[in-house]
Amino acid sequence: MKDKFYNYIVALQDSITSQLESLDGKAIFREDIWERPEGGGGKTRVIENGDVFEKGGVNISAVHGALPKSMQSYFGVQEADFFACGLSLVLHPINPFVPTVHANWRYFEMYDKEGNIVDQWFGGGQDLTPYYLFDEDALHFHTICKQACDKHHPDFYTTYKTKCDEYFYNSHRQEARGIGGLFFDYCKASEEMSMEQWYNFVTEVGDSFLNSYVPIVERRKDLSYSKDQRTWQEIRRGRYVEFNLVHDKGTLFGLKTNGRIESILMSLPPTVQWVYDHHPEKGSEEARLLCVLNEPKDWIAS
Repeated sequence: MKDKFYNYIVALQDSITSQLESLDGKAIFREDIWERPEGGGGKTRVIENGDVFEKGGVNISAVHGALPKSMQSYFGVQEADFFACGLSLVLHPINPFVPTVHANWRYFEMYDKEGNIVDQWFGGGQDLTPYYLFDEDALHFHTICKQACDKHHPDFYTTYKTKCDEYFYNSHRQEARGIGGLFFDYCKASEEMSMEQWYNFVTEVGDSFLNSYVPIVERRKDLSYSKDQRTWQEIRRGRYVEFNLVHDKGTLFGLKTNGRIESILMSLPPTVQWVYDHHPEKGSEEARLLCVLNEPKDWIAS
C-alpha cells in the first residue's frame, strides 16, 4: 500500500504543478529534492511571483525511521518505527478576490520491533480560504467535494465537512480559518471499509482537487482590486499564519520528526499584516466574510 500510494502522489504532483503553471502563465515551479538524515526525503516544488500566484508549494515526502519520543507520547505508544508519505499544497494568489487553497493527502504506517505493521491509516482533505466571499465559488468548491465523497459513502461529505469546520478553527480568535471543505484522519480498515477502499476514496478526492479550485481562479484572477482590498487580504493572511503555527498538526509533525523546515513553512504567505484591533466597516463585504467565519455554513443546502 505504501508503494502504491507513494506512486500516486508522485504522479499527482506532476499533474497539479503542470496545470498550475499553465494557469499562471508566467512563473514555473522551482524543484528541490531533499533527504532526511534519519530516513527518507521529499520533493519540494515552489512557485513565486507569477501573474496569478504570489507564492505556492506542491510538496511530496516519504519519511521513515524510529518514531521520535515526542511523537510516541502524541500517539500513545512505546518505541516504534514509522513510515509516512503524502502530498501537501498551499497556494497564495496575488488577487484578493482569488482564495487561498490548501490540500493534503497522506498515508501512515507504524511497525513493531520485528517490522510488522501494527497500525496504518489514511488522512487528508482540502479547504478554501477566501478574502472576499463569492457564494457561487463556495458552492462550487463544496459541490466538487461532495461529489467525490458520495461515490464512496453517503455520509462522508457531511461527516468530513463538519470535521473540517472543527479542525481549521482559530480557537484563540473564535473564528474559522476559511469556509472549509473536507478533513479526514485515521481512516483505518474496518468491517465497512478496507484499506483498498480507503485508498480509492482518498485518491478520488485528490483527483478532484483541480476541478474544485481552478474554475474559481479563472473566474476571479483578472478582477481589478484596490489597495485597501489588498490590505484586507494581508490582514486575513495573518490569521492563516496564526493557525499554521499555533494549531496545525501537520506542521507539528514535520517539526517533531526533523522534517525539512523550508518545505514545512512553505505554506506561509510572503506578505502579511497584523493591524492592532482591526475591525472592518459594518455592512461591508469584509464584515460579511467575518460573519460566515464566525459560524460555519452549510453551503450545499443553502
